Amino acid sequence: MAEDLTIKKGTKEEQYIALLPQIKGLISGETNQIANLANIAAALKEQFNFFWVGFYLIEGEQLVLAPFQGPVACTRIQYGRGVCGTSWKENKTIIVPNVDEFPGHIACSSLSKSEIVIPVYKGNNIIGILDVDSSELNDFDAVDEQYLTEIVALLS
Repeated sequence: MAEDLTIKKGTKEEQYIALLPQIKGLISGETNQIANLANIAAALKEQFNFFWVGFYLIEGEQLVLAPFQGPVACTRIQYGRGVCGTSWKENKTIIVPNVDEFPGHIACSSLSKSEIVIPVYKGNNIIGILDVDSSELNDFDAVDEQYLTEIVALLS
């Protein structure tokens, strides 16, 4: 139940470890993808206070904004453009320590300083991406990659 979400403090890894079963509980048994994406974005934003957390879903040759938490965002991103479009094209996670140094970065907000983008799959097909932005430089690492990958895997 959503009202049972418990915010834990500690190391980043300890926070992910505590949050993972709570996210499983939030989306367990819920078949509506939008509801699950919304709750995952909200849980990550609430736990870590990231600048922006959200999903983009593939529609044709574009990523289209889906549930998110944070300031208004870019609505559509072309295949292969920016960090999100590049993650989709290359079918891999991308960690950007400083978004100003990423060629072709799309600045939805100048307050975003670092970013991690994780592909979301249904079976073997990529259906979208999870995009997480921080207002701090170099805020994402292998710990984020590991646990965010586990979280999006819950959606397949």
